[in-house]
Amino acid sequence: MSQESQNKMGTMPIKPLLINMSLPMMISMLVQAMYNIVDSIFVSKVSEDALTAVSLAFPLQAIMIAISVGTSIGVNALISRALGAKKGERANQVARNGIFLYGIYGILFFFVGYFAVGPFYRVAANSAVIRGYGEDYLTIVLCLSFGCFIQVIYEKLLQSTGRTFQSMIIQSTGALINIILDPILIFGLLGMPRLEVKGAAIATVIGQCVAGIMAVIMNFKYNKELSLGMRGFRPDGEIIKDIYNIGVPSIIMQGIGSVMVFGLNKILMGFSSTAVAVFGAYFKLQSFVFMPVFGLNSGMIPIMSYNYGAKQKKRMMETYHFSLFLAICIMSVGTFCMELFPTQILGIFHPSEDMLGMGKVALRIISVHFPVAAYCIITGSVFQTLGRAYYGMINSIMRQLVVLLPSAYLLAKSGDVNRVWWAFLIAEVMSASVSTFFYLKIKREIIQKI
Repeated sequence: MSQESQNKMGTMPIKPLLINMSLPMMISMLVQAMYNIVDSIFVSKVSEDALTAVSLAFPLQAIMIAISVGTSIGVNALISRALGAKKGERANQVARNGIFLYGIYGILFFFVGYFAVGPFYRVAANSAVIRGYGEDYLTIVLCLSFGCFIQVIYEKLLQSTGRTFQSMIIQSTGALINIILDPILIFGLLGMPRLEVKGAAIATVIGQCVAGIMAVIMNFKYNKELSLGMRGFRPDGEIIKDIYNIGVPSIIMQGIGSVMVFGLNKILMGFSSTAVAVFGAYFKLQSFVFMPVFGLNSGMIPIMSYNYGAKQKKRMMETYHFSLFLAICIMSVGTFCMELFPTQILGIFHPSEDMLGMGKVALRIISVHFPVAAYCIITGSVFQTLGRAYYGMINSIMRQLVVLLPSAYLLAKSGDVNRVWWAFLIAEVMSASVSTFFYLKIKREIIQKI
């Protein structure tokens, strides 16, 4: 029996295949989004300053996530492509080099957490109270990030061979542990000391470590298409180069997001810390809309990569078009909810009157761009799959640094914080135009020649 007949990515009809592979990831991403929301809900009960401090932590956390997710995209795409081309040993070598890289990341971010958090908050916040909360939270999350890195790489190894159900179980378990531990450690329930934002950080780290252990076990138990033993391993420079050829543009794209958030926080701090809290609340809320689309992406990329390796153009394009349809539907529902129910949605953060008034306007304005963002996200994944990830990097630089931040800065000059939120729609419209240009180019140069 051939490998392709054994692997559903080469034989199963695309629509049920995409749903089969994406739905577990979408569910786990929604659980992850729920954890992000619950984390902030409990922190907001400590104080608005605590919520602001955790919101300001995002740029450094985003850099960690950018490196982790970007590298995993390279690993995932190369493994799926190798399996599609019947190159099993190549897939094994990619997996082992990926595991090696994530070990290096765990060491690196210990030092970032130990040395960089204090200087970061001295730049990000003027309030000593906010700085104190922020340093307590971010030092723990970064110094003990090894659990996060173990979870991400071993999850991606499962996804690369189509085992998204196991990945869902891993992510959901980690997130649920975090949700359960949050109130216990933040408020000192069940005899535990009251740790406030430190408790939120510790709950996060414990959830990641448990999920990481589960991910390792499930790989060795279920992922029989890959041999992951590290005995006798030596890093392969060519494979690492190939991983980063795909992954670096994604790392840069997400790293740029960190710069954008830091810059926008500085612009909003010029109005008030409440404006920063509103933006932080929005960023948590938007994960309920964006995370399912990222879960859809996680199912789409290995399918397209496998069929690209197998030279199955029709299956590739059907995957893209159906993914695009589903993403736009998901994002449109998000826009609908934020337009009609902003008061109820923001109410979960126990907002002050000022925060609620400002936040309602912000949600209604920003959410207009969601369906456009769906098109950009799914189309950007095509670039990654076909080895043109730098197209997405160029687009991201233009959207966030060339358009969004300057637009927000100029709109802030009006003195009306509500006008700043329109920068998101302005940037996304530009991004959609650039995405279309690059997609037509890649279709002509690569897809039509398959």
